[in-house]
Parts: sequence; C-alpha cells; structure tokens
Amino acid sequence: MSKEIIQLENVGFKVGNDEILTNINFSVKEGQIVTITGPSGGGKSTLLKLIGLLNSPTSGTIQYQGKNIFEYEPTEYRKEVSYFFQNAILFDDTVRDNLAFPAKIRGDEFDEGRAIEGLKIVQLPSTYLDKPIQDLSGGEKQRVALIRNLMYPPKVLLMDEVTSSLDKENRAIVVSYIRRLNKEKKTTVLWITHNQDEIDASSEIITINNGKLEETADGK
Repeated sequence: MSKEIIQLENVGFKVGNDEILTNINFSVKEGQIVTITGPSGGGKSTLLKLIGLLNSPTSGTIQYQGKNIFEYEPTEYRKEVSYFFQNAILFDDTVRDNLAFPAKIRGDEFDEGRAIEGLKIVQLPSTYLDKPIQDLSGGEKQRVALIRNLMYPPKVLLMDEVTSSLDKENRAIVVSYIRRLNKEKKTTVLWITHNQDEIDASSEIITINNGKLEETADGK
C-alpha cells in the first residue's frame, strides 16, 4: 500500500490582514496524480507555492516524507519536489544550455543521450539540442522546460496550470509525458488545472474555494 508523501496540517497563509488560505488539511500518497481545482483567486497557486517551498505558511505545518519541509536544505528539497511554473522560463542561449543545467548544479556530467531521449518523448527532434531558445515557439519552450525539470525525475512534481496556454496538440504531448512519468517512475503529481482530460487522469481531486478546502473526491 502506498505511503503518504505529503501531509498538510491546519495550513494557513496570511498577507497582512488578508487570509489567503485557512486551515487546509489533506495528505497525498506516493504515486498519486492529484488535481487542485476551484475558482480563480481561491488560493490554489498559493497552496502549491507553499508545498514547493516558494512561500512559507503563516500557520500549520507541511510535511514531506514524515518531516517538516523546513528541516530540509531548500536546494535538496527542490531536487525532490520540483515546481513547474505556468510560463516557461528558459535562459542562456540554446536548448542544450537549459537541459545541461540540472547536471551542472549537481556537479554531474551532462547526459546528452538522456536529453535527446527526452526531446523525442515530447516530439522534438535531436537537432533541437543546439537550437537557440529565441527560435522556439511558446509550446516548444514549455516542452523544453518540462524536459529540463525532468532530466532528474523528482519524487514530486508540482504544476501550476502549465498547459493552459498551450494548443490541444502541445497539451496532449505534455500530459502524455506526465502520465508516463507517473506510471514508470512513480512520480507523484499535484497539478492545478481546469482541463477535463487532466482532471480525468487524476486519482484524487481537491477543491479550494475562497481559501478553504471545500472537498476532496476520488478521481476516475
């Protein structure tokens, strides 16, 4: 039976007198795909950023593998719990520069074969490895950013509406890769989405409304 990998206990987040999240309680088991949904402005992105260690809760605790997330060194935590932003952010000059970055920060040698395999999975040819990032379309940038995040597959992948600006074809490619990663690597996925195909792929659905946990339900 899968064990719990993330637990939130009475988590709240305030900015001044504004209460963005209130008393959030739920847990996620290893290997689940969990959809976080609800109305815009309800606190979904804030919740994901708290789990990603991009913000700190003002009350309650978040645990990862049984330990408070603040007991981990931030860089080490983010290697295992990877946050994928809505808008792809690429840097330096080429696709290669971006895909080599995860190895660089770990002091490893760049695995070109793994990079090419990743490109093929998201239906980009190997010749893209040395393509200037300024020549990429929006959908291509998003796919390259995804491969960069997954050169070292994390234990948990956090995704904030990363397919919302993609066309149907690019969205299907990204979702197919995430489902493959979940199945083959047992990567736990928490994603914010309003897309029905992505919701249908989920094992659990968490609804956040007006900063509160409205309900949890089993996915299909």
